[in-house]
Amino acid sequence: MKRSLEIIKFIVLLGLLAFLFSFTKKRNEARNIKDITVDFVDENSPFISYNTVNKLLIQNHGKVTTIAKETLVLKEMEQRLLKNPMVRDAQVYVSVDGRLGAKIEQRKPVGRVAASPDFYIDADGLKMPLSQVYSARVPLVTGSSQNNFKEVTPLLLKIENDEFMKKSVIGVHQNNDGSIILKLRKTDLKLLFGKPENIDKKFQNFKAFFKKTKKDSTLFGYKMVNLKFDNQVIATKKLSHGK
Repeated sequence: MKRSLEIIKFIVLLGLLAFLFSFTKKRNEARNIKDITVDFVDENSPFISYNTVNKLLIQNHGKVTTIAKETLVLKEMEQRLLKNPMVRDAQVYVSVDGRLGAKIEQRKPVGRVAASPDFYIDADGLKMPLSQVYSARVPLVTGSSQNNFKEVTPLLLKIENDEFMKKSVIGVHQNNDGSIILKLRKTDLKLLFGKPENIDKKFQNFKAFFKKTKKDSTLFGYKMVNLKFDNQVIATKKLSHGK
């Protein structure tokens, strides 16, 4: 009887130890981060990879599951993300189920400046380096605007947000006097845009000209279209052979 009691005590003790071990293990697991969720909130293709974001978040830790919740400093993580030249805004959080989350808003390129090396102009009018992950299809910017984006950025934004102009314009050249020349896709026709003012009206004038010349098949007979004047379009025809 006494021996049986000792056996029962031993079994209970083993069970208690197993319970404590399991409880401690689960508790430790609950204290550590389980996984990382990265969400790009903008509509751009990723200019920064998931792996880059992951590395910026976990930094010196070997893997995310070794990070204890209590050691996380979310503000510091956000600051590391914001230092990346592709990131415009970032929010870092921990979910109730132990997942580390990051919401990333990327910078939006609207023009690519021909320089050494090339770089983008973003929607805020700031320099943005090229991405090794993705190349944006935006107009090539040349001329004096390489150093001053204040005037050319509103025009680039208008081009980006206008479906027809976005498909048509491949180059934006700014002269020393601030006037703009637009280069078009699949044609050597140049648009003398003038100063980046009354942009919507000038777009409207060019679309009307394009529609008319496209209809009567005369578009490729012109070498230049002057949009400097609000109420008229001045088009210069190419010289015919023999003249």
